[in-house]
Amino acid sequence: MDMITRLTAAAERLFDRHGYMATGMDRLTEAAGMSSRTLYKHAGSKSQLMARVLKERDRRFMARLEVRTVDAFFAALEDWVRVEGTRGCLFLRSQAETGGDTPEIAAAVAAHKAGFHHRVGEVVAADLGHENPALAEQVLVLFEGATQAAVYRGADAVSAARAAASVLMFRARP
Repeated sequence: MDMITRLTAAAERLFDRHGYMATGMDRLTEAAGMSSRTLYKHAGSKSQLMARVLKERDRRFMARLEVRTVDAFFAALEDWVRVEGTRGCLFLRSQAETGGDTPEIAAAVAAHKAGFHHRVGEVVAADLGHENPALAEQVLVLFEGATQAAVYRGADAVSAARAAASVLMFRARP
């Protein structure tokens, strides 16, 4: 594993577990096993490192969502929370912590959420056989809500959202 990959993985674990604001550069250097000078050389600022973490997380998360049905979409989320945990959306948490005032982070969050919105529309259209923007919005809200509710309700929140999405899809079919 190269240094940038190791640093990004260590930073993601810390930011995900402790948050952006509570994760200091000292903690990052220790977790990555490198000096602060090396960290700054490869990562730039803390906000640049967080943006890199978010871009990598987006890549991994969106790869899991390469599915053709809404049920498989929620199954992917069930798998994600089983593997990654139930701490909520790192994108929304980092946006909330920084108030949207950190350009690198705000841009990474906006890009992820736009791509996610588009992907939901694609999955709904593939499953139904035609576009349905209103239904896609409902599925998106169920998915996002399940991600957040899983923080305090556990993975069962995702299963409940999956069942609700199934009802919505059934009712949308002719």
